[in-house]
Amino acid sequence: MPKRVCCRYGWVQKAMDKVVVLGAGITGISATYYAQIKGYDVNCYEKSTHVGGLISNFEIQGFRFDNAIHLSFSKEPVVKELFNQTESYTHSPNAYCLENGKWLKHPVQNNLYPLETEEKVALIRSFTQRPSKLPEDYSQWLDHQYGDAIAQRYPKKYTLKYWGCEAEKLSTTWIGNRVRRAEIDEILAGAMEPREENHYYANEMRYPKQGGYFEFVRSMAESCPIQVNKEVVIVDVEKKEITFKDGSTAEYDQLINTLPLPSLIPLISPKVPERVLNATKSLLWTTVDLVSIGFNKEKVPPYLWFYIYDEDKVASRGYSPSWKSPNNAPEGHSSLQFEIYNLSTKERLTSKALIENLKTTLLEMNVCEESDILFMDHKHLPFGNVVYDHGMEDRRDIVLDYLDSQNIKSCGRFGEWAYLWSDQSFMSGKNAAESLDEG
Repeated sequence: MPKRVCCRYGWVQKAMDKVVVLGAGITGISATYYAQIKGYDVNCYEKSTHVGGLISNFEIQGFRFDNAIHLSFSKEPVVKELFNQTESYTHSPNAYCLENGKWLKHPVQNNLYPLETEEKVALIRSFTQRPSKLPEDYSQWLDHQYGDAIAQRYPKKYTLKYWGCEAEKLSTTWIGNRVRRAEIDEILAGAMEPREENHYYANEMRYPKQGGYFEFVRSMAESCPIQVNKEVVIVDVEKKEITFKDGSTAEYDQLINTLPLPSLIPLISPKVPERVLNATKSLLWTTVDLVSIGFNKEKVPPYLWFYIYDEDKVASRGYSPSWKSPNNAPEGHSSLQFEIYNLSTKERLTSKALIENLKTTLLEMNVCEESDILFMDHKHLPFGNVVYDHGMEDRRDIVLDYLDSQNIKSCGRFGEWAYLWSDQSFMSGKNAAESLDEG
């Protein structure tokens, strides 16, 4: 920030601290913007050819696809004020679940009506006999909430598909309001008749009318000094200098990082302590494979988004970009996108295998004919979610404490290494900028 000295005219600026922000996703954009507002000489550097990170989008044959689902339900005043500047559609969180060819409204335990009577009786009996012991891991938490039968049939299967590991390997610290807790009255009512109540963690979700989710922050990004095609290869914490793959360098007084911790730590020079390296190597995350589909007719996708419980179907969930906004598809067409998650330590399926599996899934869903499909495109995202395996926070904090000792503020989903939604990632960048040293 501008350092100030006193003269006969009062306090005046003497010099500016140079602030470097690594990464121009939503966190980096926010950090750069608010550092600029505070008067810092700030520059942001992005490895990709474009800004936005996970909230950016891409086009195929006139169809626009986001990098995963992205709908805004933020209650954060700062984020709402910014997003309100963009004309948007409002959607009800009316999600569904697919299991064995049957569509059940989300959350599945509150909408068992389509099942056979014997199935419902067994599931509800198990719920009434659920263990009272306080859970020590996510698997026990699911048993405690839903009973063994519901837990085994639905959320434990989904856990393996979404997190890439079994529920017992996860802690419970990430849950918050992300997983619906069960109530007997809701379960009974939803088993007896179709219900329309909203049991989601938001009453409505918003999406820009044009330009994809990135449109919410486009004006902010365009006001920031961001350079693209700048891949970091060395972070010299002694010289306070960043070296890029193209041979150029950037000096800094203060550094804000939004890169994933496993990506940043190996770049730091001099070499970081072994304890920090080992902690970094122990961190787990999921990768995401996106299969994006264009249809030659409108209104093919059955719902805005849906969860898939069948184990033979590789996708954990699907959603419709053209449902989010008709602007995401050419007139008279529609689109769908599937997410496939994989643990960072496991081998992924090939692009061909993914597309073949999801084409079979589409046809088994009876939502289209093969002739309706214009294209199926595969894209890989190397980072999706951080995984909360047991003891993760302690190991993560070893890394963050080290970065703090080097005066590096690490923020965002992968910089903080936390399960942050996009609005929380935005606020993380803002908070990092506003906590920069005053001197």
